[in-house]
Amino acid sequence: MQDERRHLRIPGPTPVPPKVTRAASRPIFNHRGPVFHRLHGQVTAGLKRVFQTDGHVALLTGSGTAAMEAAVANMVSPGDKVLVLVGGVFGGRWAKIARAFGARVIEYGYPWNEGADPGRVAEYLAQHPDIAAVFATHNESSTGVINDIEALAKAREAAGGHQALLVVDSVSGLGGAPLQMDEWGVDVVVTGSQKCLMVPPGLAFVAWGARADQRVEQTSNHRFYFDLRAYKGSAERGETPYTPAVSLVAALAEALEMLEEEGLEAAFARHRLMRDMVRAAMKALELPLFADDRWASPTVTSVKAPEGMDADRFRAVVRDSFGVELAGGQGELKGRLFRIGHMGWAGPLDMVAAVAAVEQGLKAVGAPVRMGAGVAAAQEVWAAWR
Repeated sequence: MQDERRHLRIPGPTPVPPKVTRAASRPIFNHRGPVFHRLHGQVTAGLKRVFQTDGHVALLTGSGTAAMEAAVANMVSPGDKVLVLVGGVFGGRWAKIARAFGARVIEYGYPWNEGADPGRVAEYLAQHPDIAAVFATHNESSTGVINDIEALAKAREAAGGHQALLVVDSVSGLGGAPLQMDEWGVDVVVTGSQKCLMVPPGLAFVAWGARADQRVEQTSNHRFYFDLRAYKGSAERGETPYTPAVSLVAALAEALEMLEEEGLEAAFARHRLMRDMVRAAMKALELPLFADDRWASPTVTSVKAPEGMDADRFRAVVRDSFGVELAGGQGELKGRLFRIGHMGWAGPLDMVAAVAAVEQGLKAVGAPVRMGAGVAAAQEVWAAWR
């Protein structure tokens, strides 16, 4: 009973709407038949609207990391020089995957509580005219920082019109934060099903434009299951090249319809509202935020543990005693902070509950807390929201 009532406030997997769960439980159907053909066309069109692209979209069975690997395998040949922007765990993952596929990696490491500086990216590109691709993270969920992807895309112009592809991980951002793929000149974007798209884990997506499509044809790296040429060819028949997670594709169709009904701009606004509520609450409770407002993610907020407080013990108390599950720190931040997810199927009332549980947890572990201060601050933001 307690497990079913628990509030999952982590940055993925996120809660799944009941109608999406019901769609996933429909009887299994033929992935080579007309039902799936129609469904594939429906979800591909819906995904293109979310990616905001007229390019190609591949549906992979796997996690967000599968989409990241597919992007590297199809955009990078062994020996290619690539620039990887590393400001957290998932920027670091780009670098690990690129090295695994034989790329010569240049890492631009920036502070984990800030976004990447487009000026520095332009400098790297100017110094290395042979860079084949730039790998960036839209929303670094390990830190609660969002990058200015539009500005990073323009860094190529500042470097004299550099021809490097821009490849973006938006696993924890797409659907919750603006990313105008075609308009901004982003060549490849990857994401997963279990974040802002409100679907259980198991699907991953790669969207790529015309310049990237040329690279797909030219790349000499080893690839088979993640060969985007196969996905592009199969998509013309309304299929995937290999057996897809048909139940999750059915769930995705329902989730995309929900997002369509809400409207992308409204979804972005809802995520900003939840972010602002949580940040106001943490400030009222005098809990230090990891990232400044300028870089604050609309989908996850990272909070530093007060001195002397064990962040992981605190999270356990909040989970076991008050029914709200928060995320911990990752990488070098493990044990130093907790993270509150506000993405996907969630709204302002969920944030009030999460803040109340944080207050209760602080009280339970003996940390100083003015009960109700965070809840009041969050509600003031909600009441004033337009």
